[in-house]
Amino acid sequence: MKLRLAVGGAVLAALVCAASAAAFTPSNPFYTRQWYLAQDHAFDAWTAPPSLVPVKVAVVDSGIDCTLPDFQGRIFATASFVGGNACTDQEGHGTIVAGEIAADLDTDGIVGIAYSAQLLVAKVVAPDGTIPIDAEASAIRWAASEGARVINLSFGAVRDPADPSLDAYSQKEADAVAYAQRKGALVVAAVGNADEAYATPWNYASWPAALPHVIGVAALTHSGNVPDFSDRDPTYVDLAAPGVDIFSTFPAALTAKQNGCWPQGYTECASGAYYHPEGTSFAAPQVSAAAAVLFGINPALTASQVGWILERTADDVNASTGCTACVAGRDRYSGWGSLDVASAVAVAMGASGGYPPPDRYEPNDTIAEAPLLSGAKLNFQATLDYWDDPTDIYRLRLKQGATLQASMHAKWKGALVLMTLLNASGGTLLGQASAAGVAQSFAYRARKAGVFYVELQDQQGAGAYLLRLQTTPPAKPKT
Repeated sequence: MKLRLAVGGAVLAALVCAASAAAFTPSNPFYTRQWYLAQDHAFDAWTAPPSLVPVKVAVVDSGIDCTLPDFQGRIFATASFVGGNACTDQEGHGTIVAGEIAADLDTDGIVGIAYSAQLLVAKVVAPDGTIPIDAEASAIRWAASEGARVINLSFGAVRDPADPSLDAYSQKEADAVAYAQRKGALVVAAVGNADEAYATPWNYASWPAALPHVIGVAALTHSGNVPDFSDRDPTYVDLAAPGVDIFSTFPAALTAKQNGCWPQGYTECASGAYYHPEGTSFAAPQVSAAAAVLFGINPALTASQVGWILERTADDVNASTGCTACVAGRDRYSGWGSLDVASAVAVAMGASGGYPPPDRYEPNDTIAEAPLLSGAKLNFQATLDYWDDPTDIYRLRLKQGATLQASMHAKWKGALVLMTLLNASGGTLLGQASAAGVAQSFAYRARKAGVFYVELQDQQGAGAYLLRLQTTPPAKPKT
């Protein structure tokens, strides 16, 4: 079952089918080994290679082999946050990821889904194979400051809400991701592999995939199933993409160790875990590349809009497509479903929209991020998403005796939103509607002057809402 947006489903389906019938075929000699490109409908939207605006995509990883012909002209900037050279990849992990994203079109190698992208290469894997949190956070901030529209994080730390002692949440990581989001970047992360957790399968997506606004990506097999190693989560698994038997670029210095192997510079000549690599690490870059394609089509799109489009145009993953455990619709194994680049492109190119309006206040998920609103009468539209953006918070100042009248109306069917008013510390409930619903309202008279927070919590579904805030000044004392 295809989950499509309300933009004329029959017309959209017809456009995608027509484009698929005449899709262009890259001339790269190893294109046929990249089975995942067909699964993703990577080039089905065009009859000839499109001219896209170059988009900066950050690969925060182990570095890449910048000498490979696949990357010539594709690298915008490099930086290492663990010493050494970002263009030296002793692991190979980052080179695989970068090839999936941006390997150039019509070279003598492979092709990336976003072959016109400009890579920001941030090396964060230390010589001992670990990723220091300071290095990761600095790299994310560097990438955002360099203008990355997409940041790929093909790694994760174990999340276990049932046992905080096993949970690897990092406030420094969360702050860096939020900084990137404020800069307009879409962050894409692997949901994690169970062999790096405490049991297989593992029922919680890793950090940073579980952070707000981050697209968490699960893996799929050739048969369309979600493998046991792919972490599952009912909230934070957003999309799925092929994550096994990935053919991609690999450091030439490492493939040279496989004497007589061909082709050099590709995973076919890697050894160990990177020979025919698998993992959610290698599913995520396909989504990052698709995001870069959408930004390249329509640079005016926001990160939230691109995320929405990618998720809501996914091909549903269920028993009929190879995943017997996956129910129809969104599920904890594959999220919204399997990445479908062609369907996403059709929506991004559509004149009638088909995605929420831009939300100028995002990210505003915490009190620290809450924007200060001013004005006696405010009337604006914003968005909520139970899975990606469940909380919006706004800050305002009230004088002693002033009255705040607040109302909210959600525009999606079956909405359950709860609106509350909190004090300056965010810890005391001052006003609240009687129950979550489509519409909310309350009034509050300030006993003393101060800062207050209006919080909206989405308990079901996603879409736009209209918020009205009206402040009446305190009555003037009688003379």
